[in-house]
Amino acid sequence: MSSGKVLVAQGGGPTAVINQSLVGVVLEARRFREVRRVYGARHGVRGIVGEDFVDLTQETSHNLELVAGTPSSALGSTRDKPDRAYCHEIFKVLQAHEIEHFFYIGGNDSSDTVRIVSEEAHKAGYPLRTIHIPKTIDNDLVGSDHTPGYPSAARFVAQAFAGANLDNAALPGVYVGVVMGRHAGFLTAASALGKKFPDDGPHLIYLPERVFELERFLADVKAMHAKHGRCVVAVSEGIHDASGQPILAQLAKDLEHDAHGNVQLSGSGALADLLCEEIRSKLGLKRVRGDTFGYLQRSFIGCTSDVDQREAREVGEKAVQFAMWGDRDGSVAIKRTGFYSVDYELLPLAMVAGKTRTMEDHFIAENGTDITDAFRLYLRPLLGSGMPDAFRLRTHQVPKVLRP
Repeated sequence: MSSGKVLVAQGGGPTAVINQSLVGVVLEARRFREVRRVYGARHGVRGIVGEDFVDLTQETSHNLELVAGTPSSALGSTRDKPDRAYCHEIFKVLQAHEIEHFFYIGGNDSSDTVRIVSEEAHKAGYPLRTIHIPKTIDNDLVGSDHTPGYPSAARFVAQAFAGANLDNAALPGVYVGVVMGRHAGFLTAASALGKKFPDDGPHLIYLPERVFELERFLADVKAMHAKHGRCVVAVSEGIHDASGQPILAQLAKDLEHDAHGNVQLSGSGALADLLCEEIRSKLGLKRVRGDTFGYLQRSFIGCTSDVDQREAREVGEKAVQFAMWGDRDGSVAIKRTGFYSVDYELLPLAMVAGKTRTMEDHFIAENGTDITDAFRLYLRPLLGSGMPDAFRLRTHQVPKVLRP
């Protein structure tokens, strides 16, 4: 006899719309007669191993809807990256609680966790349906047109650079903004979507898909400053040299490493500060300012794409439908159809798990410091409605009298 128990968890970095996916799972699962309980694991896989569950069956639909519109992970998250032994412990807990459907909302590492847990259940002959639900602001999941969380973060980045450009135009100088993205430059590239006039910034965009050369960077900044009298630069935190070493590792003396042994790129203003110092010292420019967007872009309240909200809800709903009506595990993927509409597919876990998508070449300009119209056409529908616009005074110059 079926237990009718469902478990959902959230992993990795929070986003502005990840709770839409959570609520999509809960509400859709509660519509199925065979589902008796919908549990949520607090703080992702760590909560599963610790049996830290909450009963979401008892949540009111009204409160769930309020949570859906709230950024960040309502259940809490984790940066744990389970190996096979860890996943075996996850499976043991799922089996002990008679969980028959497991939904994990997350990125690359989360999809790999779902894959291993699925294999553990299969080996044990346990009837567990496992579905990975996509989430990441990096937009780096293989097999999807785009990933929930990315459009809202991209909307934030586009608006932030539009504002930085206006500030820089009023008080000219050099501005460097560092954006998240270790391997994929999708989020940094979104900075170009805030441009309205040809001379608007960002004037230079540096992505991890291209090798970064410090001397060329300084030459680019010098040329743009000479052309416009100012320069706005968008830089991915993951820029690296020809050997793959992060530029931050070259410029910084003391480096922090994350739980996976990687150089800690986020949560530090070091790269922006170091690049600004290079510009000051090598180019002799005085007004040079830098910002690191850091965690601001992930769960910024009030800057959410309505398209992102809708699709994040739907991937949660479709995950449940695939689980209840399908006969295989998998990862939900968004597929673009028409000028802009989407459909959803269930991809094999092995196709997505542990893999990283980077920006395709046709999205990046030949000079490597800009993006193409193809990328603008790709991203613009995802940003949603109501994007703010910026305008200029029309210059009707009054003739000079004393210094004609």
